[in-house]
Amino acid sequence: MTEFEAFAVDLARDAARVTLPLFRSDIGHDDKGGAGGFDPVTEADRQAEAVIRRRIAERYPDHGVIGEEYGADRPDADHVWVLDPVDGTRAFIAGLPLWTTLIALRTAGTPTVGVIAQPYLDEIFVGGPSGARLLRGETETPLAVRACERLNDAVIATTDPDIFTGSELGAWTQVRAAARLARLGCDAYAYAMLAAGRIDLVAEAGLKPWDWSALVPVIRAAGGEVVSWRGQAPDDGGQILAVGDARLIDQALVTLRRAAL
Repeated sequence: MTEFEAFAVDLARDAARVTLPLFRSDIGHDDKGGAGGFDPVTEADRQAEAVIRRRIAERYPDHGVIGEEYGADRPDADHVWVLDPVDGTRAFIAGLPLWTTLIALRTAGTPTVGVIAQPYLDEIFVGGPSGARLLRGETETPLAVRACERLNDAVIATTDPDIFTGSELGAWTQVRAAARLARLGCDAYAYAMLAAGRIDLVAEAGLKPWDWSALVPVIRAAGGEVVSWRGQAPDDGGQILAVGDARLIDQALVTLRRAAL
């Protein structure tokens, strides 16, 4: 692995030492959603991000950081780490091992290194210039997407149809109707399974940079692609389409483009 890839893996392991003892415990949670709806946050979120930020400041003091819990610090730096310490906090507080720690490194604005880590399952999916791999203990397994030429044969996923608003929901519903099988509720773990060749397509909306930045290098290094619903590079619009086989992009965008921001 490159220096930055190895450091991202170390950060994921540092975060796991915080989150794992709190998983399936009675730590409780706060609701930061207010009138906008239920949006839980736990001490696992806060403490894990604090640990990661401290390590980055010690190792790379000139790097920037963007995190879900503590905001942005030098977001215009050449190297910026993008953090979601617990993606899938709802899964976390429900005791479901589908939450992940997401760590990305943006270089000149482009995600170049990504980690999707699920510490309860002892899985770290990492992607970057040296390729894509799954780390489990001392074992490394290459990651590769699978071929899927037609949407009718695809296994697809999204976290929850409730994330879609207005025309987005209609667009997702049409994609789901065309696919062979749809799975819900996996949060970012669905993108890890796409990189591992188990899922063929993931479509989501309303995502923040910390929700999608880490998955881009992992999926691309595994042979897949990530675009916006306009078919362009992912952006702050938050509408994401990830595929293992690029031939699925145009088939899905026939519908998704109608709701693209």
